[in-house]
Amino acid sequence: MPSRQDEFERVALSYTRGLLRFARRLTGDSATAEDLVQEALLKAWRSFDQFQPETNARAWLFRIVVNCWYGWARKTKLIVMPSPRTVESALEAVEISQALDQLPSEQRAVIVLAVVEGFTCREIAEILAVPIGTVMSRLSRARQAMREKLGACEIAATAGWGKGSR
Repeated sequence: MPSRQDEFERVALSYTRGLLRFARRLTGDSATAEDLVQEALLKAWRSFDQFQPETNARAWLFRIVVNCWYGWARKTKLIVMPSPRTVESALEAVEISQALDQLPSEQRAVIVLAVVEGFTCREIAEILAVPIGTVMSRLSRARQAMREKLGACEIAATAGWGKGSR
């Protein structure tokens, strides 16, 4: 029988890269994102005995990151504002990143969870603790804003900002 620590590592640690990617997008800062994920994993470890093995571990962990992010914003009295990122890759990546950063934080969180992390609307609703209709409307608005910011170019279509939702 695996130990509690082995089980936690099997369940939680495989999602660390996705959690970091999501936290970086929320905070706009790698160091803060690492702190948020570390705090989230510590909270997950402390409450792991309450975790139900048949539930969605990935959604559970992302929800903890969102809660830590809300706490961080309250503690620092910061409103998560977009910040332009310097991206050393292609011009398209720069344009997408800047357009994404200009979205309101609620829309940015939904679109990152949907497009980058691949969550369904139902899973996003669970993670953010909002109704599925709210997720769908935020995702629709975020996609529309991305299309407007990126124009009617190939970037919007190929990056997943086009129509349709999960």
